[in-house]
Amino acid sequence: MAYTVTKDTIIGDVLDVDESTSEYFMEMGMHCLFCPASRGESIEEACAVHGIDPSELVEKLNAHFAE
Repeated sequence: MAYTVTKDTIIGDVLDVDESTSEYFMEMGMHCLFCPASRGESIEEACAVHGIDPSELVEKLNAHFAE
């Protein structure tokens, strides 16, 4: 079964499953991925701070995990 991401998924959980997903966060301007505060944020919370639509990131991450 593939790992599934939602807007409520915690960033640290995504990175723990596959650290290579960091590239998707970096593409969207989320460069503080490995600081403790950002690892505890949900995708939706982080996207709100960076002015990004969380559905776009969720879609990319789920496509990555489906491969």
